[in-house]
Amino acid sequence: MRRHRSRRRNKQRNIIIISACTILLFMTVGYAAMSTNLEINAKGNVIKQDTLGEDLIESAGVVSSGDGLYKDAYEDNVYTYRGSNPNNYVTFNNELWRIISVNTADNTMKILKEEPLENRAFDTSSNGRYDGQYCNDSGGCNIYGSTSTLYDINLSPITTLAREVGKTAYNLPIKEASLNTYLNETYYNSLNDIAKEMIVVGIYKVGILEYNSPDMTTDINRVNSVKWKGKVALIDITEYVRASTYSSCENIHSLWPQNTPCGNQNYMFSNFAWWTISPYSHLYSNRIWYIDNKGIFYGSYETDYDYGVRPVVTLSGEVKITSGDGTQNNSYQLSL
Repeated sequence: MRRHRSRRRNKQRNIIIISACTILLFMTVGYAAMSTNLEINAKGNVIKQDTLGEDLIESAGVVSSGDGLYKDAYEDNVYTYRGSNPNNYVTFNNELWRIISVNTADNTMKILKEEPLENRAFDTSSNGRYDGQYCNDSGGCNIYGSTSTLYDINLSPITTLAREVGKTAYNLPIKEASLNTYLNETYYNSLNDIAKEMIVVGIYKVGILEYNSPDMTTDINRVNSVKWKGKVALIDITEYVRASTYSSCENIHSLWPQNTPCGNQNYMFSNFAWWTISPYSHLYSNRIWYIDNKGIFYGSYETDYDYGVRPVVTLSGEVKITSGDGTQNNSYQLSL
């Protein structure tokens, strides 16, 4: 009797063990299948997030002809968009902007607002920068910054500047250009909070560029000789020239004052006149390079004229691209 009971208990125990193992097996297989399905679905829904700089270069690709992103021929670590309409549209501050260039040294990106702000003077006589020194003309002053924001090529602070290469240096103004103040105060404060977080203090080339520079290397060395540090700026004139793939658009001297526009094969071209950040001296401290509505650049008009304003900002290398392909209808979307 006892033997039968023992056998019955053993049989029940075995049934319980087998059932438990079977249930455990089904649960393991089911979980594995569910995990695999979740992983597949998740991978299918993930949007690739490129960091700026090197990763954007990898996804956009580098070209040697036509519209696209080029390795810059003049500056190390810089890649520049060129051509009539490259895929360099980006949404920033809920607006369309264009990517000017990316710098792999710090993975930052420089962008240009597509549509201009209302016309404004670069600097006005009422700004009070006329001091009998560098700003010796009462119609405004062509240097974007002041003694507190201007630096030499090695980023050492400067307080004096010559209006021409090799000429006498004069004391710089102690106030920023009126357009500088507007862009870095009123305009900057109008940006949404996310846009503000993406912007870093950039280093912008604001050196004086004579119209008789012999080649692009000289042009770039001259604009690079003086730098301004801040959040909102404008393009320098060499960036406009480099954006064109037009064979005759080689440097400043080759086109000015001819009627061959660098607006040819240049995505920056617009049918309105707008300011650059580059001073035009040739003995004058109140004249600056601007681009007219035919894409030709001039330096013969004074800073208190009203022209279009296209802000330029530098975005942090920590910003990510979450979607888009850079076309106008599918611009790059950004996040932090």
